[in-house]
Amino acid sequence: MQITFLGTGTSQGVPVIGCPCAVCRSLDYRDKRLRVSVHLQVQGKSIIIDSGPDFRQQALREYIQHLDALVFTHEHKDHTAGLDDIRAYNFRQQQDMPVYAEPRVLEQLKQEYAYIFAEHRYPGIPQVQLQPILSDTETFLVEGVPFEPIRALHYKLPVLGFRVGNFTYVTDANYLSPEALEQMRGSEVIVLNALRHEKHISHFTLQEAVDILTDLAPKRAYLTHISHQLGRHREVEATLPSFIRLAYDGLRLAL
Repeated sequence: MQITFLGTGTSQGVPVIGCPCAVCRSLDYRDKRLRVSVHLQVQGKSIIIDSGPDFRQQALREYIQHLDALVFTHEHKDHTAGLDDIRAYNFRQQQDMPVYAEPRVLEQLKQEYAYIFAEHRYPGIPQVQLQPILSDTETFLVEGVPFEPIRALHYKLPVLGFRVGNFTYVTDANYLSPEALEQMRGSEVIVLNALRHEKHISHFTLQEAVDILTDLAPKRAYLTHISHQLGRHREVEATLPSFIRLAYDGLRLAL
């Protein structure tokens, strides 16, 4: 499996528009964070988890020529705003794009992209094949690749993380049940969100994420969905346990 971090930033990205802080003015490429998304190449399939507003830029940067499926963790705009740009893959591949999400999320997509689902459709709109994730406890297949859903809470909003083989990905969460943590245990690589140092209503802080990962003890762990409030990449990473690193845009892992 090859894992590519397409984006590792929070909803505003980094730098934040108009912000004069040291992180937003940093020249370190690792401090430039697009909205959060990850690309998996596994079992001969190309799968993306979440397509935010930077999806086009991310796909161009990583030269993703083929896409087999799109999977959504939840319905927030910084995770779904790039759906329209799957048109390029529709045209190249001459087929509808399978889109996997919970029924609630699919209904939200129907509202926000009403033109995709209209009775009389404008030529050239995205062509999608909706695939509902009907259980948060049973493994499902994404174009033949087993995905194990992991239930998390994003404040009061239920969201999904996923375990794919020995890789676990959880973003936009501030609560994981004991059962969810056990699902994650034993993964070789775990990705977890860590927004900032201060307590937040809907995201793990850096220390909360480190504590969870220290307990789970994967071989490697990476933090994502990072805001400018966390600090400069090189300075924050220097404070972390050796097995935990900050993810950055364009980072590739082999598993």
